[in-house]
Amino acid sequence: MSSTVIWVDNIGKKYRVGHYEARGLLRDKLAQTLRSPLALVRRKPKETFWALKDISFEVKEGEVLGLIGRNGAGKSTLLRILSRITRPTRGRAWTHGRVGSLLEVGTGFHPELTGRENVFLNGAILGMSKQEIVRKFDEIVAFAGIERFIDTPVKRYSSGMYVRLAFAVAAHLDPDILFVDEVLSVGDINFQKKCLGKMDDVARHGRTIIFISHQMNQIRRLCSRVIWLHDGSVRESGSVEQVLASYEVAMTSRTNANGQEGRLLNEEKARFVSWEILEPRSEDRNTYASFDPLRVRFVLRVNCGIQSAQHGIALFNTGGQLIWGTACDNLRLEPGTYGLVYSFPTLPLRPGAFSWRVSLYEDGNLLDAWDCVPNFVVATKPVTHPQDEWSGILNLPCDFNVGTYDR
Repeated sequence: MSSTVIWVDNIGKKYRVGHYEARGLLRDKLAQTLRSPLALVRRKPKETFWALKDISFEVKEGEVLGLIGRNGAGKSTLLRILSRITRPTRGRAWTHGRVGSLLEVGTGFHPELTGRENVFLNGAILGMSKQEIVRKFDEIVAFAGIERFIDTPVKRYSSGMYVRLAFAVAAHLDPDILFVDEVLSVGDINFQKKCLGKMDDVARHGRTIIFISHQMNQIRRLCSRVIWLHDGSVRESGSVEQVLASYEVAMTSRTNANGQEGRLLNEEKARFVSWEILEPRSEDRNTYASFDPLRVRFVLRVNCGIQSAQHGIALFNTGGQLIWGTACDNLRLEPGTYGLVYSFPTLPLRPGAFSWRVSLYEDGNLLDAWDCVPNFVVATKPVTHPQDEWSGILNLPCDFNVGTYDR
């Protein structure tokens, strides 16, 4: 059984908010003090806020934990505490083993030094011995792809060259525990592939990793468990599919609690009121977590009879891309409540949040168009290509085998 290598107990971190105060000249300060001696003892109240509040969790050896949340949720603050860069205001954190941190790429680089000199300087700052840096030097430079410029001062590097070299140094540590804060987005797409490949290699060798990213595909690819931080607290913790499904719905929701925003209405002749997944049933009635046949129902309330109605449905991803759509016409609807049911043999979409859009027309006139809430969440196990640019839209299970070929 894997042992615990990271233990966080009731961590809290409080910061004081700084306010600008004009300094002025010394004579002005003296004059102000003479006019109002009490100014020396009066102080503005100090405003504080908690960046982290009562955070507790454990990480086992070899586990890859993802941290997600909006900017300002406390993710980077938590990694700085675990890296011993800053201390918690309250609570305790404990790590077992050699720790490597990729928090702020390029910290420790000196602009006047060459790339070669900065490799040795930055490597030493990150805890590598001189012998270890010499042994890995050629590999680091090749990974960064800047062999021609390694003896050029880094102040003449482009921003891409700079971060590639900095990441290459940090990525070639051999720590037991690795903290990674949104650094896999550096450089161009080819370099990002190399970064992801390096992270895969680190994970395969049984290293423990805590990984921050706003790229959900990277979280799905690398992590075995996810913690969602919101306003400094743990909002949800659990499996990758479960937590990312909840997070993506929260981040992509553009409607209020009763789902009336973004609605197009001509009149109250008919109205869509709700939707749900009939099969397969789950605790979350709007989440599809298997590749089983899918049945979806949209509830339509008709107030006045419609002799010839046209109904349309479409499915969009979070980027607004149309995934699928269909329509039917010549519907005769008497006053009452109807269930419009769609059945699919399976829906092999990539995990993530999607939105249904349903509409109803009469003789070409719009009666109702609804961006259904809550969003439709696909939480199936990813079976796509490990590289994002080749994973496509579909998440299609398939069988593969290699056999002899006989004519």
